[in-house]
Amino acid sequence: MKTTILYAFLLISTFSFAQTIRFEGNVLESGKTPLEMANVMAVNDVTKGVDAYAITNDKGKFVLNLKQNASYSIKFSYLGMKNKEISIVTKAENITQNVSLESGGIELDGVEIVREMPVSIKGDTIVYNADSFKTGTERKLEDVLKKLPGVEVNADGEIEVEGKKVSKLMVEGKDFFDGDTKLGVKNIPADAIDKIQVLRNYNENSILKGVENNQDNLAMNIKLKAGKKNFWFGDMTAGIGVGHQEERYLINPKLFYYNPKYSINLITNFNNIGELPLTIQDYFKFTGGFRSMMAKGGSNFNIASNDLGISILRNNRAKEIETNFGATNFSFNVNKAWSLSGFGILSSSITDLETKSQTNILEPNSSQVLSTENRNEIAHQKSNLGLFKLSSSYKPSASLQFDYDILSKLSKQDESNDLLRESIVSNTSTTETILARKKQNPTSFNQNLNLYYTYNDKNIFAFETQHLYQDEDPFYNANLQTQPFNLLGYTSGENRNDINQNRFVKTNKIDSKLDYYYMITPKSNFNVTLGNTFSHQNFDSSIFQVLDNGSINDLYDNENKNRVTYNFNDVFLGMHYKILSGKFTFTPGVSFHNYTMSNNQLATTYNQKFFKILPDFLAIYQIKKAESLTYNFGLTNNFTDINKLAEGFVLNGYNSLSRGNRTLENATSQTHSLTYFKYNMFNFENISGNLFYSRNTNAVKTRSFFNGVNQTSSPFNSDFADESFSGRAMYGRSFYRYYKASLSARINWSKFNNIQNNVFSTNESFTQSYSINTSTNFKKLPNIEIGYDLTVNDYNGTKFYTDKPSIQLDYYFMDSFSFVSEYEFYHYYNSNKSVENEYDFLSASLIYQKKDSKWEYKVAATNLLNTTSLNDDNFTQFSTRTSQYIVQPRYVIFSVKYNL
Repeated sequence: MKTTILYAFLLISTFSFAQTIRFEGNVLESGKTPLEMANVMAVNDVTKGVDAYAITNDKGKFVLNLKQNASYSIKFSYLGMKNKEISIVTKAENITQNVSLESGGIELDGVEIVREMPVSIKGDTIVYNADSFKTGTERKLEDVLKKLPGVEVNADGEIEVEGKKVSKLMVEGKDFFDGDTKLGVKNIPADAIDKIQVLRNYNENSILKGVENNQDNLAMNIKLKAGKKNFWFGDMTAGIGVGHQEERYLINPKLFYYNPKYSINLITNFNNIGELPLTIQDYFKFTGGFRSMMAKGGSNFNIASNDLGISILRNNRAKEIETNFGATNFSFNVNKAWSLSGFGILSSSITDLETKSQTNILEPNSSQVLSTENRNEIAHQKSNLGLFKLSSSYKPSASLQFDYDILSKLSKQDESNDLLRESIVSNTSTTETILARKKQNPTSFNQNLNLYYTYNDKNIFAFETQHLYQDEDPFYNANLQTQPFNLLGYTSGENRNDINQNRFVKTNKIDSKLDYYYMITPKSNFNVTLGNTFSHQNFDSSIFQVLDNGSINDLYDNENKNRVTYNFNDVFLGMHYKILSGKFTFTPGVSFHNYTMSNNQLATTYNQKFFKILPDFLAIYQIKKAESLTYNFGLTNNFTDINKLAEGFVLNGYNSLSRGNRTLENATSQTHSLTYFKYNMFNFENISGNLFYSRNTNAVKTRSFFNGVNQTSSPFNSDFADESFSGRAMYGRSFYRYYKASLSARINWSKFNNIQNNVFSTNESFTQSYSINTSTNFKKLPNIEIGYDLTVNDYNGTKFYTDKPSIQLDYYFMDSFSFVSEYEFYHYYNSNKSVENEYDFLSASLIYQKKDSKWEYKVAATNLLNTTSLNDDNFTQFSTRTSQYIVQPRYVIFSVKYNL
């Protein structure tokens, strides 16, 4: 099969290269100075289609591959220059010719050429003409993005352009579910897309654009086709399972409306075939566009989550998944100065998971196994998730802007677990059944208020404040045959050990800062920041036992409960100086912090207060317009929140008990990063790399004691530094318009220091991942994408490998049919192959839609090979875990879609 695929790929490649010649030259300003990033386009005089295009390099050079014995109109454009058009007739020989452009053109001169160019450059904006890359099989934005040079989309719907992550997705300049690109990538119809604009050095606040470093900020704006504006568009899909004993269904209406004054988006999805528009992981990482205000402040005070470890899906797969999802997004321009926007998302899912796993507790400073836990687990999970955001932006003039945002997260999660556990300790095996229940209804409200004011060309002011309110109430219950822990007041000798815990955690956190920017020269400014972070938290918990007769045994001893109040306050003054000198940008800075902390528990108060100076430094070497080298250094104080200060026991699971340490101190993190980036529009070559090193001193670590497979732990400040080093490299390139290839590598090494069973322990992990991918993008031929991924996880000398070759075929034929198929093969094994598994997935779909018809008919099959399970592994600082989990079987779905 592999040989056949290779021959097919080579045949297609050879066919496409035949009968072409090169037309090359240089574009010059007034015949002298090379023009970088000028647009060049070859229009076939017979077909009127664009046969080739190019963007000049730093020497003004362009290369076009044209058909032999054809006549072309070659169009040249550059911002601020007069357009030029020449005619050529190709024969069998290559052609070389320089072209001179004269100054005096106005901005609108290049509009027509830019509109037709597959890729064009305009200042900091890259513009892709979507139709130039569509082949007919595309159904959503994701399908189009994957075919653009320099653009990648991962499985989570995150977009990378030129090796950088896109942080904001817009449609017609209006936010599309701000804070997440996945909903847009998976739902915006491909046939509605006219242009895709990548906005580099993006800052949504024009007042601060010239004074802040925005080199890593990217946004993407989707321009709609003319027929999609001022009209409702979208599609409505309904599908049913074919040939299944159980009912399978899919209902997926999507509606969109855009005009200059307002926009409305409606997305719904009801199915039981495993499609998850929003996972629990997506929910918790959904920022709603809120960013960390104190990124350059030097302090890191993280609010930890009190979730109970609700089981998450692997690769968005499980034994059974049923989803009901609805989302709406709107924007409204009240007047020229004031705009409103927001969204609401509701998701309800029922999930069944079945997992077999083996957890090996390691000896301290060794890869030898101390004890083993094998378990077969069945989990039933119900999740109701809600996300709501409202934003207001008022900009009466170019010098004043006032923004307000509020984001709320509401959820209700319930999970019941039925598991069979085998514990192997000192070669002795014991088996028991365990029933567990997890419930939590966390809520949070995040408010953001920003005011920006430009007094004059020299003086700029910015005030930002953010308030977080978070309320968490996790409940945990475990019903075991054996008594897991010796707790004061616990009644032993019961037939079952029914242990429960209530936990209530409330957080109020306010971040505020006032920035003043003084423009010393057009290329330098001085920034003074006055800021404050204040947090107030309450932590209440209690453990109780339900006896065999149904009565409650409250474990009243202080070690089994918590009544804790914690206040954290950081007042700081920061100063930064930014200067542009030639190709270099330097931003040295320093911040002065005064910290005050107090926690009240056990009828006493413990206070801490100290002063700290924290430097930071940023240097950017702009080698060329699209090539840079960036170095970043920072010294950061890391603070724990109330969760690790509460000294009463907290039940984390049926085999895990922990208690805090009220005297914990802050850790100090020293970080260094070096980032290289190069994007060559001349040959669409994309090179990026990053090195990152961190060293944490006085780090908050864990002191654990293992009694068999049951763990009791508490935190402490380590005298030994934790270290981590990571690296990433990526090379991508497009060839001759029809080919795209990429190669990437990532490594991550970490060293951790802990205490295990009263023995100081140092553990290391080393993860490597490598990927190679190549694809075609023909208009009238089948397109193939071939990839190979290798992942190596090394946990203290124990290695796990995953090989993953893949191939995807898509073909649009007979002007009506689209065929798409994807195959993935996994080979999972460890060093000595005592653990080994092979599994693969094959999916395929056939779509029929007549040209210009609104109706579409589709037959789609997932998991055609009926694979039953997947594997994964993970590592904690004390153990390794391998698991195998059951996935949904083969589904064949027939669906009908009506396009509005």
